[in-house]
Amino acid sequence: MTSEHEQYHQYFMTLALAQARIAYDCGEVPIGAIIVHNGDVISSGYNKTEQLQQSSAHAEIEAIELACTYLGTRRLQNTQLYVTLEPCTMCAGAIILARIPTVIYGAKDLKSGAVHSLYTLLHDTRLNHQCTVIDNILAMESQALLSSFFTSLRSGTIKKSSDILKKI
Repeated sequence: MTSEHEQYHQYFMTLALAQARIAYDCGEVPIGAIIVHNGDVISSGYNKTEQLQQSSAHAEIEAIELACTYLGTRRLQNTQLYVTLEPCTMCAGAIILARIPTVIYGAKDLKSGAVHSLYTLLHDTRLNHQCTVIDNILAMESQALLSSFFTSLRSGTIKKSSDILKKI
């Protein structure tokens, strides 16, 4: 039985998963993010690292940049970031700089996660901002999408978006 609070987080994580599916369909690693401000989605993003050939084109970065533009400020107070995979060090740094108070993520990233898995940047009291973090929201769905993508990529049934763009 899920509480009303869990249902709230699951609803928004479902929207982040929709962004991840867009990335998947584009041949990108399927990670999606949305930012909620006062209960409304104000931005979204998905990985575009292959499409743009930019290592910084992560879902979280795109969502943060769009939210800053939308709110007209670099400080994203009263927001919640929903992301399907535990943020990496780059994204955790951007979250801290944007002063996002709450981060909710799906699956852990044991290879590069900077929230719980390898580092705890969002809780580090030596930094000037810490976040409330909620993990494991629709983690199985997030992990299943990632596993499906990498299985398809290894089998050759899906192409990276950079390979697709070369043919255009």
